[in-house]
Amino acid sequence: MSVQTGDERHHQCPTTNQLRERVADMFGMEDAVFLPSGSMCNQIAIAVHTKPGDEIICARESHIIFAECGGLAKLSGTMVSVIDTERGLFSADAVTSLRRPLSSFAPRSRLVVTEQTSNLGGGAIWPLDQIQSVAHTAQELGLSVHMDGARVLNASVATGAAVSDYAAGHDSAWIAFTKGLGCPVGAVLAGSRDFIREAWHFKRMFGGAMRQTGVLTAMCLYALDHHVERLAEDHSRAKRIEAALQGCRLFSRVLPVETNIVLAEVSPECGLDAMELKVLLASHNVKVMAVGNHRIRMITHLDVDDVSVSRLIESFEVAEASLGRR
Repeated sequence: MSVQTGDERHHQCPTTNQLRERVADMFGMEDAVFLPSGSMCNQIAIAVHTKPGDEIICARESHIIFAECGGLAKLSGTMVSVIDTERGLFSADAVTSLRRPLSSFAPRSRLVVTEQTSNLGGGAIWPLDQIQSVAHTAQELGLSVHMDGARVLNASVATGAAVSDYAAGHDSAWIAFTKGLGCPVGAVLAGSRDFIREAWHFKRMFGGAMRQTGVLTAMCLYALDHHVERLAEDHSRAKRIEAALQGCRLFSRVLPVETNIVLAEVSPECGLDAMELKVLLASHNVKVMAVGNHRIRMITHLDVDDVSVSRLIESFEVAEASLGRR
């Protein structure tokens, strides 16, 4: 495959420019910028939308809180007002209740962050009317709105709703190419032309500017052409895992599966915490992630086939049987 490249820093990479235009159009926004990772997308968006001392409103389960090393505090000097939710989804009323009135004593409420799908919500999908209500209410309150859209295509494929509909009312949003789309690197952040102009400033500041990125963005374009519809296969395999774990004595609860994430709570009766169960499964050559002390996370993606799912299910059966012999 022949790939056209050029210096991305001067907007001279045709392949990267094509990807930027395509993702901006997908979100219904004016412009976009290619970045190495989704976490950088979030951190740059926060830096553009806020000033030091400002406050962000988001779910307690948000990726910007649990998986980005306090970057919002270090890089942007912001604080967070969290919403306690069941699966990472909150209401417009919750935003209204947390938005602070202007005061010389309090931080300024500045930004609302949604996450589609919700990672620690077990891949939960924001209903279209709910996410639009949150975004529009936030804007009416004078707040900016940013979407962590790492898996927004999973939501789109699962429901048939357009990505642009999910992004309606948001000032910025991004999509990851390293999840179910199967690329080794890359994410694209979209917004208005003014927003992206500022995003480029922080891209360079945070060390994300590159040169001939066409060798990376060509893979992202290929993924958009060939790997989107197949996300439904990931969803089907995740549902198969969910069904197999129902009734398994290792777990007290499996969160409802809507997309490609299976999140299961380890039962106190099995005598293991999440990390110990992870190690036990690893001894059977099956890799899962421990989330805190009591949850196991499993994700289906491009490299997980039906055989892999069968191996996973068998490993749980063996682990359950071995615990029963103790």
